[in-house]
Amino acid sequence: MEQNTSRNLSPGSVTMAAATLEIRSIDRVPSGERHGSPWSQFTLWFGANAQITAIVDGALAVVFGADAFWAIIGLLVGNLLGGAVMALHSAQGPSLGLPQMISSRAQFGVYGAIIPLVFVILMYIGFAATGTVLSGQAINLIIGSDNRSVGIIVFGALTAVLAIMGYRYIHALGRVATVLGLTGFAYLTFVILTRYDISQVLFTKPFEISTFLISVSVAAGWQLTFGPYVADYSRYLPEDTSAKRTFWYTFAGSTLGAQWAMTLGALAGGLSAAGLGGSFLKNQVGYMGDLAGGGLLALGIYIMIVTGKLTVNCLNAYGSFMCSATISTAFSRRNTVRPAVRAVSVLVVIALSVIVALVASADFLNLFKNFILLLLMVFTPWSVINLIDYYKVSGHRIDVAALYDPDGRYGSWNAVALVSYAIGILVQIPFLSQALYTGPLTAYLGGTDISWIVGIVVTAAVYWPWATAAKRSRELREREGATSAV
Repeated sequence: MEQNTSRNLSPGSVTMAAATLEIRSIDRVPSGERHGSPWSQFTLWFGANAQITAIVDGALAVVFGADAFWAIIGLLVGNLLGGAVMALHSAQGPSLGLPQMISSRAQFGVYGAIIPLVFVILMYIGFAATGTVLSGQAINLIIGSDNRSVGIIVFGALTAVLAIMGYRYIHALGRVATVLGLTGFAYLTFVILTRYDISQVLFTKPFEISTFLISVSVAAGWQLTFGPYVADYSRYLPEDTSAKRTFWYTFAGSTLGAQWAMTLGALAGGLSAAGLGGSFLKNQVGYMGDLAGGGLLALGIYIMIVTGKLTVNCLNAYGSFMCSATISTAFSRRNTVRPAVRAVSVLVVIALSVIVALVASADFLNLFKNFILLLLMVFTPWSVINLIDYYKVSGHRIDVAALYDPDGRYGSWNAVALVSYAIGILVQIPFLSQALYTGPLTAYLGGTDISWIVGIVVTAAVYWPWATAAKRSRELREREGATSAV
């Protein structure tokens, strides 16, 4: 793999930078700056998943019709499937040393990669906004404020500071969130299992394939949305780090954290729907505090909620900078971005997410479900193309220097990936089942949304043979050109 031409820093400057702000951006991390072990991926992704929004995600499966037992099973299937895809992206990090979306230029072209990047930025803003709404509630409960705006603005400011400081601080926050999450979730699980008779919310409804697949979809969508930035946090690992270890630590942290949180959410949603233990639907954060028992115990749960959401919101803000830089440098042909530019980019995204949070609709759960499923539609084809190209077509080999050159081997626009991506999105439309739109084929499936499954199959069927044929044709032309030059 070729090294890029980014500036090398002396050990002293690296140490000083590590103590303040991260200095790397979209450039490849040099071998001398690699550090850490795959265990760091477990703590980061467990902390990012063991949080209130994942609890809400789990509750969605019950709120929208599934029996709590089958919802939990469906969530497990979705987390395992989506987590495997997400962890495969993470395994690219140590080898490439690059942010995830920069490597997409190898499939889509230097300019073509901008198209999925726009969707990614919208995702960051949407998830940051939903996290800010919930964390704002927790902060208001901690400080005793009735002003909804106060908690939202305070949380936005905390996110901006940590995201600007960068990689090391986000990982440190992830470790704190993991400890608090393990403690808080263990206590909440104990409370639910000992205070309530959960048999009253299990097997109360017959198995239905449509609601079961909604459970699978919301969990798979949750995991897949980490794909566009998961490698951003494994790229600092030493280059000889085992891809398998990176995969398994990421997979374990993400799926365990998410499944635990979503199981709590499914049980809480079931108890609430059965008229037991308060109303989860009206006040998700307050419900968790009441479940803890109020007082200092509730305060501890609110701190856990803020810390967990702060971790994942920093990932969203940090990722937004990576995407914005990837777009801008496609035209400037640079491979580095100054820390000041990162700060401005992060502040803009945080400001937008805070504004969205302040004007968020009261119909939070329904909007969040449809937001997750919509993201699933646009990110599934991207993941399929990226993973097939890296693991099957390119054989783990990427020309790093060419990623920053529209005239290089990857070109400006890659028709193979872009057309496959468009087909992968369009083919899902007839199978959608959402509040805003229901596809014409959905009725024949009993209202079941299988759009993302169709997207995976069709995108793979189109892209894999086409990209393989294009690679062989390119290699043949290169050999013929080399022969004629001799």
